[in-house]
Amino acid sequence: MTLTRPSPGVANGSEPGPRAGIGRAVAVLVLVALAALIPLLGPSVALDGTGEAAAPGTEGIALLRTVLFAALCVPVGELFVNRLAGSVPGAPTVVPRSWSPWAAGAGFVAALGLASVVSTGNLVPHSLADLDVGGLYGARDGKLALLEVNAFAVAGLCALSRRPTTQLWPLAAVVVAEALRAHPTTEHSPLLGSGLTFVHLACATLWVGGLLHALRTLRGWGVRETGAALLGLYARVAAVLLAAITATGVWSSLRRMPSDTILQQLTETAYGRALLAKVLLMAAVAGLALWARFRLRRAADPLTACAPARAEVVALAVVVAVSGLLTALPVPIRW
Repeated sequence: MTLTRPSPGVANGSEPGPRAGIGRAVAVLVLVALAALIPLLGPSVALDGTGEAAAPGTEGIALLRTVLFAALCVPVGELFVNRLAGSVPGAPTVVPRSWSPWAAGAGFVAALGLASVVSTGNLVPHSLADLDVGGLYGARDGKLALLEVNAFAVAGLCALSRRPTTQLWPLAAVVVAEALRAHPTTEHSPLLGSGLTFVHLACATLWVGGLLHALRTLRGWGVRETGAALLGLYARVAAVLLAAITATGVWSSLRRMPSDTILQQLTETAYGRALLAKVLLMAAVAGLALWARFRLRRAADPLTACAPARAEVVALAVVVAVSGLLTALPVPIRW
């Protein structure tokens, strides 16, 4: 019997070759660059013709908030899908390499940048001398910003430890801090608004991060039956998450833009325009999710649902970027 060594250019049938891996990496970098253009260019487009003035550093704040949201999605999605995978009978033990430590690092940097903005009175610092670190401890927004910085640092340490599931608690602290930050005490019923934002953000991170990690897990498994079972479990939970996201999103929008003026504000305010873009994107995402669910149930090969699911991930990445933009735009005045 003659043993032959496979040529370097031929990949194993069950694993992607080096060129495929490089291609995916390039595609991810391109998508990240395109997503970054939304918070960087979005404010000027949304504000054009509205008569509203942009706050200093709106583009940078929107970009940092986008990175922070994405950094939340990755580890939460990994914890969520790994839990689902554990309930699939006969599931392979192969799991993709965790991105949680890298996500925690990105979230830490983004939270640190946002904290520096808060320390200067929501102005863009031009030097270290402009920072008032001590002032962060004396203001509500400053304390919340510091909480997010520390929470991401702890989450990163937990992700590198022997018990990565413990990162759930610092990540939950970030979600709570974001929910409280979005609704200052001067707002009407701030606790209600914070509660809606908490549910909205928690469900969104589970949906976005969960779908991303589910697709990564399926690529490593290579087993059709268990892969379809995992995707089916995720799809059932995702339907509930979508309902919760829709309900809390509509309620929050009506609290900020009353029903009798919402149509006008959707086109005449920067916040309304960005919100309208997000709604249209979510409609496209819902369509892709339904398409994937149809393939999962009706197609001869259920894993053909991965194609629309990948498109859904791309669309959700754009939604995350638009959400980051929304947090940096001026909230419309209640008429």
